Amino acid sequence: MHAFRSHNCSQLRTANVGEEVRLSGWIHNVRDHGNLMFVDLRDHFGLTQIVSEEGSEAFKMLDAARKESVITVTGKVAARSDETVNPNLPTGEVELVAEAVEMQGPAEELPMPVFGEQEYPEDIRLRYRFLDLRREKVHANMMLRSQVITSLRN
Repeated sequence: MHAFRSHNCSQLRTANVGEEVRLSGWIHNVRDHGNLMFVDLRDHFGLTQIVSEEGSEAFKMLDAARKESVITVTGKVAARSDETVNPNLPTGEVELVAEAVEMQGPAEELPMPVFGEQEYPEDIRLRYRFLDLRREKVHANMMLRSQVITSLRN
C-alpha cells in the first residue's frame, strides 16, 4: 500500500465495502456526536466521510485535529445505513471506519474558513489566496478554466 493513499477521496463505492484502504487529505468538516465522530476528508478529487468511535486512538487524533489539517487515515470501508446515505456525494453510500490516523500537517487557527460559502473582502481573499483556492466554488472554477484551456489547445 502507498505511504499516503490507496484511493483518492472520490473513488470509494459499495464495491469497496470490507476493503482496507488509506486516504489522505484535508479535514473539511467535523461533526462530534459524543460517542461517534464524523469527519469529512477532502482532497483534490472529492469528499469521503470518516467515522470513529469514542475510546479509539483514531478518535483521540481526530478530536485533537483542527479543520484544514492534513491527515492520513487507514481503515475499512463500510456501507452506510439507508437513512444515512448521502445522494449528493459520489461516495455517499460508504464511509471509512478509522483504525489509524496519522497527522501529516497540523493547521493553526484559520483567518478565513474554507468550509461554507461566506463572502470575504478582496484584500483578505488575496492575502490568504492559498486558503481561498481550497474553497469549493473557487476550486470548481479553476478546474473548469483548466478544462477549457486544454480543450482550446487540443
